[in-house]
Amino acid sequence: MSAIWNPKTRATFTAVGLGFGGYAFAVIVVLFTAILFSAAGIALLSRPTLLVAVSIVMGQGVSFGLFALAYLHYTGRGLGYIHARIPTLSDLGWTVGGFAVFYGGLIVVSLVLTTFGIQSAQNELAAIGERDPNVFLLLIPLSFLLIGPGEELLYRGVVQGRLRESFGRWPAIALASLIFALVHFFSLQGAGKLVYLAILLVLSPVLGAAYEYTQNLVVSALIHGAFNAIQFALAYLMVTGQLNP
Repeated sequence: MSAIWNPKTRATFTAVGLGFGGYAFAVIVVLFTAILFSAAGIALLSRPTLLVAVSIVMGQGVSFGLFALAYLHYTGRGLGYIHARIPTLSDLGWTVGGFAVFYGGLIVVSLVLTTFGIQSAQNELAAIGERDPNVFLLLIPLSFLLIGPGEELLYRGVVQGRLRESFGRWPAIALASLIFALVHFFSLQGAGKLVYLAILLVLSPVLGAAYEYTQNLVVSALIHGAFNAIQFALAYLMVTGQLNP
């Protein structure tokens, strides 16, 4: 039993628990917040922009942050475990380069999928935005303020950091990317969910590598936020008819 339950096994189970546990905690917090709004006479389901704002603030913002910090406190790792600082010129270079690779990778993958007629699933945020385009405008700043920082704190700072302790740099990047991709399964709608997850699995190592090589979570958060913001901006232009798909 001791041979099976070795440091790598413990690290893997802990990382999976952190990845999925953080998501579950966010769902609970968001649902509890929605109940409070309902009790106050505010129906979030009929107000898409407010629904998204509450979900992002209480989910990626509050829940992911609290969950990550609680783990660091409980295990005695402390805030120093997360490497974050004001970006240097070198960090900004990594940010620009990382974004170019990340977005360029998406373009290549999209072209391949289009060539073979393969469809990808849709994130539930995109579905809400199609009903109310103002949601996309809200998501642009939230990508930088909460979505990028919140997800990177949990999945790169904590999950990847925990895996690195036992596996080393590159295996940690790969495993953290896998966990990050799988967690997104619950937020997808329509056919092609495995395709969507495969795309994430291919692109996510860019974020992990940016964090490892700069030792600065701000870099991966900026890449993540910029990528999402561009996607939401393009979605807004397409839904409002200002840009042809």
